[in-house]
Amino acid sequence: MIDLPPPQKWRPQHFKSKNVELGLSGEAGASTMQLMKTFAFIDASNLFYGGQKSLGWSIDYAKLLDYLREKYGIERAYYFGGVEIHRFLFNYLEHDTVPIKQLEEYLVDLIKREGKSMTEAKLLLLDRHLKRVHFYRKLEQFGYTLVLKPVKTYEDEDGNPRRKANCDVDMAYYLMRERGEYKRAIVLSGDGDFLPVLKFLQTNKKEVLLLARGPRTAKEIKQFAGSKFRDFEYLRERLKRDDAKKR
Repeated sequence: MIDLPPPQKWRPQHFKSKNVELGLSGEAGASTMQLMKTFAFIDASNLFYGGQKSLGWSIDYAKLLDYLREKYGIERAYYFGGVEIHRFLFNYLEHDTVPIKQLEEYLVDLIKREGKSMTEAKLLLLDRHLKRVHFYRKLEQFGYTLVLKPVKTYEDEDGNPRRKANCDVDMAYYLMRERGEYKRAIVLSGDGDFLPVLKFLQTNKKEVLLLARGPRTAKEIKQFAGSKFRDFEYLRERLKRDDAKKR
């Protein structure tokens, strides 16, 4: 009779994924990172205000989303921004975000119906706003989840007209509302107004990473994040748009 060795207990093998950069080493690190459900929250007005003029380079938003997926394994990327709606009927009670496809259809129809009677300046402005809507539609196609607010016009203390779509409250709300769905939040903003929410999340055992532009990041945000702060400026070569592409 042949003596056979006792059966070996099967142990799962952990492999380092190309699409997820592991923050820990070894099998425990790989397992932890793979189980860490991650959402990204993008404050467009803070991070990208001024576009190329402010950054000095143009962002390829498809590359940005790919980067967030590959490096952090994000499952969802919320993009918070403003949009001009030109009397489009938008009901805050029915929608959390401006329905961008319907807005696009409305603006195209508006130009067809009233374009000939508009001044050249008005038509150029409307065309510029429509291009912004096309940009948002493209973000949707890339895979971003859009949370858009109508741009409002108000007068400053000197009586000058100002336009603004402040999405800070919306982003803070989503960070809190979705906290039961994620273990880690990648926050793309340097706005100090988010500090109370970020402190709450950290206290409730959520990992919070900050990805923001150094010059536009509040001092208290950098202090809070410490080693978990990443300067967006260092991603230029990875994320800049190829001039031959229109993204």
